[in-house]
Amino acid sequence: MTAPISRRTLFRGAGVLGLGVALAGCSGGPAPAGDGAGTRTITHKLGTTEITGTPERVVTIGLTEQDYVLALGVVPVGVREWFGEQPGALWPWAAGRAGGAVPEVLPVAELNYEQVAALAPDLILGVNYTMTQAEYDTLSALAPTVGPPVEYADYGAPWQVINEVVGTALGRSEQAAQLVAPIEQGIADLRATVPAGRTGLLAALLEDGSYYVYAEGPAPALLADLGLALPPAAEALFTGENRPPVLLSPEQLGVLEADVLVVGLYGAFADTATIDDPVFANLRVAQEGRAVLLPELSETNGALSFGSVLSLPVALDQLAPRLAAALDGDPATAVPAA
Repeated sequence: MTAPISRRTLFRGAGVLGLGVALAGCSGGPAPAGDGAGTRTITHKLGTTEITGTPERVVTIGLTEQDYVLALGVVPVGVREWFGEQPGALWPWAAGRAGGAVPEVLPVAELNYEQVAALAPDLILGVNYTMTQAEYDTLSALAPTVGPPVEYADYGAPWQVINEVVGTALGRSEQAAQLVAPIEQGIADLRATVPAGRTGLLAALLEDGSYYVYAEGPAPALLADLGLALPPAAEALFTGENRPPVLLSPEQLGVLEADVLVVGLYGAFADTATIDDPVFANLRVAQEGRAVLLPELSETNGALSFGSVLSLPVALDQLAPRLAAALDGDPATAVPAA
């Protein structure tokens, strides 16, 4: 897949940003586990959705919800394609949970309502998605639909919140809650191996040779959770509450200097898994072997981009040796290729 300069590509570089939502059950909180047959209410940006019973035919139109649905033991009948062109739009960490089933793939460019209707959904999840009122109204006529959340900017909530929302929608809140602690422990374990006071930065090199840097999203959030702070020069680029990706001019590439720099590679750069750029090659982060290069379709890049309950353990496992090599202070230590 090529990577045009688009909002979707920029999100891919960041590790797609998540979503959050106000949860309210009959008692004011998420429905308890085992209460799937009961009624629970989810308030989101497009309205309030009431769900009764145990959904079995789930369609996910957001970019990453399929991972959360599968983690809770439900195989979606329809999944929105994001990137990777995997069978059923399921990456390896998720495909194993589907029991051989291959969901129908919904195109990422524009929703086909007839295709969604033909799947006879009893729940539609658009949590990790920017949904218009017209889309919500049309989808809600087909099945209960959960839209983007109230509390966070679109693509802005942590994975724990997405997990809680999906768990509530499926009537499996307790099961969802049990997924959190092992992942948080894995993050804590890897953080314990990272030297204190180091900086980390996420960037993307697009096929046209442009560099973007990111402050928000699952991948930057994971670097922060691992104790890697944004370098001051990069931090200065982001102001206010809304911190979208920043395009760097050639004169600004010094902003990429960090103790560890994670770079998503797209287009021809992904094909070669290298950065053929003399300006980048002159940066200390490149000369001292502190750059972690992740081609677009590598499992490491995919796992970081999804930032889900299923992909995060993969991301942590694959980041560990790469961070160790980048931060060991020895330029001769090669960072393992992704």
